[in-house]
Amino acid sequence: MIIDGKQIAKELRAAIADQVSMVGRAPGLAVILVGDDPASAVYVRNKDNACKEVGFYSEKINKPEGITQVELLSEVERLNNDDKIDGILVQLPLPKHLDANLVIETISPEKDVDGFHSENIGKLMQNKPYLRPCTPKGVMTMLATTGIDLVGKNCVVVGASNIVGRPMAMELLNARATVTICNSKTQDLSGKIRQADVVVAAVGIPKMIQGDWIKKGAIIIDVGINRLDDGSLSGDVDFDSAKDKAAWITPVPGGVGPMTIATLLENTLTAYKAREEK
Repeated sequence: MIIDGKQIAKELRAAIADQVSMVGRAPGLAVILVGDDPASAVYVRNKDNACKEVGFYSEKINKPEGITQVELLSEVERLNNDDKIDGILVQLPLPKHLDANLVIETISPEKDVDGFHSENIGKLMQNKPYLRPCTPKGVMTMLATTGIDLVGKNCVVVGASNIVGRPMAMELLNARATVTICNSKTQDLSGKIRQADVVVAAVGIPKMIQGDWIKKGAIIIDVGINRLDDGSLSGDVDFDSAKDKAAWITPVPGGVGPMTIATLLENTLTAYKAREEK
């Protein structure tokens, strides 16, 4: 069975739009884009369009490639103090002369809708989550639609990035699954995946995980999005050979990608509600 991220994201956006229609002030999201990287520009445009669809106030801030660290931090501080803004997102990656960690730590934890601030990551670690990293949270929403109980299940996360792999492992641990974190250099990776009830692939290597590595009836979540030489997109899993073994599998594109943006909107609504209650 295909886990249709596009459809789940559409339903999530509709539910958010319903809630927004009943509030006074529109929730506000500010997205900062530094430079003119074409892929980042597309992501920012998609986020802006999603905001408009659900009735959010959206601020798209373009800064030149040569912006200094001090100038960028002062822009973040301005948004921290702007009452119209509930969520702040700085589109990554940043140009090499800028310290992304320092920028993320300057965002107010209450407005950190990417969920990357150490305070929000710490809360996730302690199983007291508040604003959770968007892609792993989106994956949990997708897993919930399968109706599978994760308690005690063997879950293998391939990839240990701060954006996906590590927080994904925490999400699964918090759901009381048994979690193994691997990377591209893990010894006998195929053997570990063959024992997995759930595989989350987020390693950034096209078609690395083969269909004969998959246990019959497993759930496969493919976070990878890799552009091949012919211009087509591929995940980290060889979809064609894996789809017959898996009980549930996400396609690329149209799987995890749409969920990330829908979850960003969900986080912004959470941040908005918390600020309105103060």
